[in-house]
Amino acid sequence: MKKFKVAIVGATGLVGRSAIQVLEEKNLPIESFGLFASKKSAGTTFSILGKEYVVEELTETSFDRGFDFAIFSAGGEISKKYAPIASKKGCIVVDNSSYFRMHDDVPLVVPEVNFEDTKHHHGIIANPNCSTIQAMLPLKALDDKYHIKRIVYSTYQAVSGAGKSALCDLENVDQSVPLKKFPYPIYNNCLPHIDVFMENGYTKEELKMINETKKILHRPDLRITATTVRVPVCNSHSESINVEFEKNFEINDLIHTLKNFPNLIVQDDLSSNLYPMPITANGHDEVFVGRIRRDESVVSGVNLWVVADNIRKGAASNAIQIIEKLISGD
Repeated sequence: MKKFKVAIVGATGLVGRSAIQVLEEKNLPIESFGLFASKKSAGTTFSILGKEYVVEELTETSFDRGFDFAIFSAGGEISKKYAPIASKKGCIVVDNSSYFRMHDDVPLVVPEVNFEDTKHHHGIIANPNCSTIQAMLPLKALDDKYHIKRIVYSTYQAVSGAGKSALCDLENVDQSVPLKKFPYPIYNNCLPHIDVFMENGYTKEELKMINETKKILHRPDLRITATTVRVPVCNSHSESINVEFEKNFEINDLIHTLKNFPNLIVQDDLSSNLYPMPITANGHDEVFVGRIRRDESVVSGVNLWVVADNIRKGAASNAIQIIEKLISGD
């Protein structure tokens, strides 16, 4: 079996470290790794599958070694500059930043939902936004069967999605200490403000969810609105998703449809207080859905509660699942 070479850009960040962990767990046919980060992080060492690797400063010659795949998790500006360099040297890039997501010639992929879109890649494949990824599994299952008419997203997003400095703010109980990431304390608070505000009053995060959903589901006509909120939880995003369909449904049939979708786990037993929570989604690559109930205010609608580990399924694991399927030829 062929062995592959994999580069990780942003190896010392939260997503980069998670990618290393997931790659160790999966034990894919990888011959060697290249770990890259900023100059200040260069020199950090990692042990991967029993072999020591030293993090190197990312440069324009970093991809001269014949890497087969690269996972980028170092922000949009880094991806903008270095992803095309990597792809021109024969490396397939899976990019976690938002830079390429809405480019017409770059597939935006959740493997369980639209992996076939990778057939049209030109060396770069975009990983969707973390909050978008977890929503796509239940929505794809339901759109295929009932044809979605409208989606209302309300998110409760964990602090880890904003990086290490945001986690420091969450730990900042003494509010006299200057904040590192957020405009207001996140400890004991909720912020209806993720990314920058746009002219129409939506945040960039909300528009990402709206536009990425349309692209992934190949539904440019879909009506979607979103409110995204940062909550004082370390890890794993939660989402309330209200969906209205063109077709009628039976609730038991709808639940059966969700249960049969890959990597989607239904946790919905109210008699036992069983429903998805961040503390139980942590460390998992699956998406969890519960609180499934008919929306009685419309002709054909449903409410879903969807939870997933935003660092794993929302970023690192989704990227690695793409690489895994490319390797296997699925």
